[in-house]
Amino acid sequence: MNVDGERFLKDLHQLRSFGASGTGKGVVRPAYSSADIAAREWLADRMRDAGLDVRFDPVGNLWGLSEGKSLLIGSHSDSQPEGGWLDGALGVVMGLELARAAREAGGPAVSVVSFQDEEGRFGVTTGSAIWSGGLSLEHADHLTDSTGTSFGAARAAMAHLAQDFVDPARFSGFVECHIEQGPWLDEAGQSIGVVTDIVGIRDMRITFEGAQNHAGTTPMHLRRDAFQALSAFNTALNDRLRNVVTPASVWTIGHVHLHPGAHSIVPGKVVFSMQWRDGESVRLGRMEKVIRDTAAEIADTMGMGLSFSEMLGLEPVAMARPLRAAIADAAQQVAPGKWREMQSGALHDATNVAALMPAAMMFVPSINGISHAFEEDTDEDDLLCGLNVLAQALPALAGAGH
Repeated sequence: MNVDGERFLKDLHQLRSFGASGTGKGVVRPAYSSADIAAREWLADRMRDAGLDVRFDPVGNLWGLSEGKSLLIGSHSDSQPEGGWLDGALGVVMGLELARAAREAGGPAVSVVSFQDEEGRFGVTTGSAIWSGGLSLEHADHLTDSTGTSFGAARAAMAHLAQDFVDPARFSGFVECHIEQGPWLDEAGQSIGVVTDIVGIRDMRITFEGAQNHAGTTPMHLRRDAFQALSAFNTALNDRLRNVVTPASVWTIGHVHLHPGAHSIVPGKVVFSMQWRDGESVRLGRMEKVIRDTAAEIADTMGMGLSFSEMLGLEPVAMARPLRAAIADAAQQVAPGKWREMQSGALHDATNVAALMPAAMMFVPSINGISHAFEEDTDEDDLLCGLNVLAQALPALAGAGH
């Protein structure tokens, strides 16, 4: 089986043109945006050209299906609000090239997928979570993004393309190639990461409600300043998690909405995201207790109202050993001494798909460890190395899932 590296790179750069930011190679292609839908329609045409049966399911997941039982390869093509050109897109285009090359060689059978809303505009890996059964469509339709738009309203933009959900039983296994989104491969001068497991994640919104008042006339000792509550919470949390976590544990306040958001008003309310990740479910639970207890203590001390949103998240997931072994063997043949086994600190669709079938992941380096930013990039030699590793592994990957 011969993959066409030039064809692969050309498709990857063409996909980048949908939602191009104008800053470096960055893209702005959030789920269900016009750029996202246009990119999916373009990908659908490329899949048809490759001889695949194209389907859009009710949530906008795009499928390029081979006949009979097949290995599923893919990722996602939506982006962060300020995203990189490879995050997700690499896995979809690599799956497309492998499917084409396999058909030209007479097998094995490969299908391709681009999951919708992996980047979590409405939650956590929404499209694959719904398809895998981890999230009901009825429940998902009521999820809202940061502007208050519901998932149900957003997916209506693709209703004219929608068909039925694809039966998972037609796939023998799933492989997702992705940029690392971290520094380890790049710093070590290595080209391939074989993922051992994906960490678990928890995500919710926390609200402190104090009292809105005049910024010039309200004495400091009488203020119930919601931002000061957030600041105190963040400082206390960093200290109190220290005895619970490991060096691999992470937590982030990534989105803050301060009300009313005016220069001369003491803010009366703050709503902020709280996300934490770890490789062990028990530790995730311990971190949650610290987070909730710390927020309650701050609210009590500072006279704040406190509320928590519904918590979203996924458990840590181990990758399937036979698929991992197939990728590791191929990496040693294609890039001897330039690969490693490693954990994924980022969440991926493979987490959800692993509930349905054997799943594996492979990383290529991110230059300077940058991702979720316009500056995200990977050397094209490393992109081609990843393609060649999966091409080498493909017969074993297809066989391992049967």
